[in-house]
Amino acid sequence: MNRAVLLWRTASFIVAAGFVALWQLIANLKLVSPVFLPGPDRAWASLVRGFTSGDLLAKTIGTLEHMAYGWLLASIAGIALGAMIGSSKTMRSYVAPSLEFLRPLPVSAIIPVAIALFGLTQGMALFVIAFGAIWPMLLATVHGFAAVEPRLYEVARSLNMSRPAVIFKIALPSASPDIISGMRLSLTVALILAVVCEILAGLDGLGHWILLSARAFRSADLFAGVILLGVIGYVTALAMSVIEQKLLRWRTSGH
Repeated sequence: MNRAVLLWRTASFIVAAGFVALWQLIANLKLVSPVFLPGPDRAWASLVRGFTSGDLLAKTIGTLEHMAYGWLLASIAGIALGAMIGSSKTMRSYVAPSLEFLRPLPVSAIIPVAIALFGLTQGMALFVIAFGAIWPMLLATVHGFAAVEPRLYEVARSLNMSRPAVIFKIALPSASPDIISGMRLSLTVALILAVVCEILAGLDGLGHWILLSARAFRSADLFAGVILLGVIGYVTALAMSVIEQKLLRWRTSGH
């Protein structure tokens, strides 16, 4: 198994290195104007310069804060609402139509409403990010609680367990795989919406950095910001995978 993982990671690294080499070749041959496509060497130099003598670190922290706050708010609300809806057939019957109405609603349609309510502020960004990120988590939580083995609920009733005890001791552990999967998807959505809100509202973050770089035709800075967003997305997804493995170790250990 370890050998297979090592081979898979080596192959992934080779493919990534091949793309970087192809990118550098196209830039060196100037098949695309350097104004629009800098080489990876220029993008890397801009990345280093931005962290050492520029404000790229502050922009990165701003994006991470927007993403984290919106995601945490969506996590709390999504898991709480999902637990209430998923553990009750009555609530699923009454609330499901409303969820199906709101779920397909694109976040782009909510942004003007959020701007009208909050203005071009941090509150607007928090509302938009939380609204977009809540759905994967909410629906995954509802599915996880609804899929709990009915016999476990029968055992809980026979033991006269309270509703909070049933949720935290029976339903939540059973639904945790679905919840964590929803949290991982929501984290990606939160990052995307954080960048969108920074571009629209001029908030301090990588989205604003990319927008200003594009307007000033600083292609190296633009690509540095895009690369940094890709790194953030990869690292956060990897962190969520590690957390998932640790929290759900009991499923594979048999305990």
